Parts: sequence; structure tokens; C-alpha cells
Amino acid sequence: MVIEKYNPKRGFSSPHRVIKKIIFLLVAIVLFQSSAEARLRKGKKILVFTKTKGFYHTSIVAGVKAIQQLGDDNKVQVDTTSDAGFFTSRHLKQYDAIVFLSTTGDVLNDQQQRAFQQYISRGGGFVGIHAAADTEYDWPWYNALVGAYFLSHPQQQQAQLVIRDSTHPSTRHLPATWKKWDEWYNYKSIQPHIKVLITLEESSYSGGTNGSFHPIAWYHEVNGGRAFYTGLGHTDASFTDPLFLQHLWGGITYAMKH
Repeated sequence: MVIEKYNPKRGFSSPHRVIKKIIFLLVAIVLFQSSAEARLRKGKKILVFTKTKGFYHTSIVAGVKAIQQLGDDNKVQVDTTSDAGFFTSRHLKQYDAIVFLSTTGDVLNDQQQRAFQQYISRGGGFVGIHAAADTEYDWPWYNALVGAYFLSHPQQQQAQLVIRDSTHPSTRHLPATWKKWDEWYNYKSIQPHIKVLITLEESSYSGGTNGSFHPIAWYHEVNGGRAFYTGLGHTDASFTDPLFLQHLWGGITYAMKH
């Protein structure tokens, strides 16, 4: 004889059905917890790309170390490579942002370019540091992404920077005017859609050629993704400067949509 339990709404039910429901609920709870833990473990992840086919900046070493430390401090995983072979659709999709750290020259082949374009079009983030503007001159899509190309630079010297937008995470900590020693780029093919964060005051140093409005850091949404660029970061000392590091991390945070 089968003993049934009474349910006020459904009448009598078999104990086997009750047991099955309990098991189902327990399994659902375990799966939900496992999924939540997996999401927590995943966190944010960025790739720092350092390939050069032209001038090699020795500050790349200091830059990698600094970004790795920033990642540790902010619980973001930082991978680094100078191997363009990592630029496949399957590999790039794991990253919240790709950082071009003073890359130079033609660093990606046609297939790798397509993978990078696909990554950005799907909402990926890009961060360009200093010589990222000295990269991929024959690729108009990259010009639109990075925002401008390197033209020339005078000798390293101190200059005055003017903060044009203090609401962005890369600039909200900076003083209205910021005096800094670095190598100051002049640019060509400056894209009209970029949102300028910082300009150089050309009267404060010698060798500027962009005139009264000389952008040196900017951001924008483009091709489905987000892009941030800073022309600072030539010197090793930049990567121990708290103001610059917070500026850089703010840009990375923007690109990650964090």
C-alpha cells in the first residue's frame, strides 16, 4: 500500500514526489552557488601588448611592472605579451581591455587585425599609452581607434598640462594645471570625434607644433567599443608617479567599463 501525504491545495501526494522536489531544489541551489562563485572568480582581466617593430621604449619594462601592480591592487588579472599570435578572436574575447604599451610600427598582420576589429566591435576596450600612436600607420581603422598618429617630438622637458575634463576617472584627481617632465608628442591625423581630456600648453615648453589646442590625452566610443589614449609615459619615472598611475588606471577602468 502506498501512503500519501495530504496537501491542502493539491490533495494527496506521494512521498516519492516530495523527495524528488527536495532533491531538485537542493541541486538548483548548488548550481546557483557554483555559478555565482564562478562569476566572482572570473573578475576583470586585461592584456598588455608590447610588440615593437620600430623604436623600443625601455620604459616598457617599468610600465608592465606598474600595470601588474595596479592590477593586483584592484583585483584585476593582468596578462602581458609581445606575441601578436595572441590576437585571435577566441583568445581576445576573455579580456575586458587590451592595452597597447608603447607599441611601434606594423605589429599585427591582416588576420590579427581582423580579430582585433571583431573584439572591439563586440564591445571590447582599448588603451593606448604613448607610442601606441606610433603604430599601424597604414591601417585607417586603427587611426580611428587610437585617435591620432605620432608626428614628431622635441627633447624631453617639463611642460604644463591643462585638464579640459575633470569628470573622467582618468582626470578627476588631477589639478587644473599639471606640470610634468616627459617626452611630448606632436600629432597628425587627429580624429575629430575624440573627447579631449588634457591638452599641452605649448607656450610652457619648446617644440610643440599642434598650436593652441594640443591634445595629449583623450577618450571616445568607437566601432562598438571604448578607447582611451594618453601621450604620457615615455620615461621610467612616469610609472612611479602616483598622479600618472591614477590617470592611467582611470583610463583602463573606463575601457573595461568597470
